[in-house]
Amino acid sequence: MQDHPDPLGVLSSTHAVVEQARHVTIHPEAVARLAQRLYQERPEPPVWDRELHFFDGGGRTVNYLLLLDALNFCFWGDPETVWKIAFHGRVLSGYGALAGALTRAIEEGVPVWDAAFLAELDEATLAAILRGWGEVPLFAERLAIARETGLSLLNGYHGWFSNAVEQAGGSAIALVRRVLEHFPSFRDEVPYRGQTVRLYKRAQILCADLYGSFLGQSYGHFADMDQVTVFADYKLPQVLRELGVLEYGPDLAERVDQLELLPPGSAWEVEIRAATVWACELVRRALAARGEIVPAYRLDWYLWDLSQTLSMQHPHHRTRTIFY
Repeated sequence: MQDHPDPLGVLSSTHAVVEQARHVTIHPEAVARLAQRLYQERPEPPVWDRELHFFDGGGRTVNYLLLLDALNFCFWGDPETVWKIAFHGRVLSGYGALAGALTRAIEEGVPVWDAAFLAELDEATLAAILRGWGEVPLFAERLAIARETGLSLLNGYHGWFSNAVEQAGGSAIALVRRVLEHFPSFRDEVPYRGQTVRLYKRAQILCADLYGSFLGQSYGHFADMDQVTVFADYKLPQVLRELGVLEYGPDLAERVDQLELLPPGSAWEVEIRAATVWACELVRRALAARGEIVPAYRLDWYLWDLSQTLSMQHPHHRTRTIFY
């Protein structure tokens, strides 16, 4: 069984959680079933949506993607007030609404790719960029992070995230480390029983988005994308629970099913996210044992796409956080 390189410490720190977990269980037989399903279906990677995402082939696109993933968290809310936008004849919610809103802003002449503009962004301007229906969750946090992103770009990279990508030398892992160093909101770490758990959802997905947008070339060329882990959010564990891969203990299951908030950093939340990472790593290893090499980021894409079509009996867990 092929081990996965762990340069960021995500696998080792989440494995320590899984070994001590009291509220979440990974079922090996369901892992095997999911691996068999993937082996049989051999799904193709999703096509990057160039209509939804701004693309000019250069530094503006790289800055756009940085801002997109800086703000890529917590899209859920009450069904009556869920945030949606209209874009190119489509009604979008969730991540799609954010990507479309930023692209729409650029089309309207709003320079959301400009670091100096972001550093001075005000509430009214961000509200206009994200205009639509319903309520944007964690709006104040998004405003603060957009400003932080602009300032960090100006202070560390002369306003252009493409400089960071070039300095990473074709390494996704090196780029993640730069992001963690210079953009504080990406530092997705949490204590658990005296240990630091490293998850880095948004920092790693930024590399995957660069890879997808640039089709693995230019600013999206990374020789070590296979060392990136899955991106532990709230949709993947929902799918894994639906497939029987994850099982929640009675207390946690009741809280999730009753739509109760799980505090960020609580044992419930950390165990869900850690088990998500490790369940997917076990699926990846099971496929590798059959000679089918599926990088974790592609497994993540498959499960996220599945979350959009699978009929779910259970809701996703609810945690108000900037990390996913």
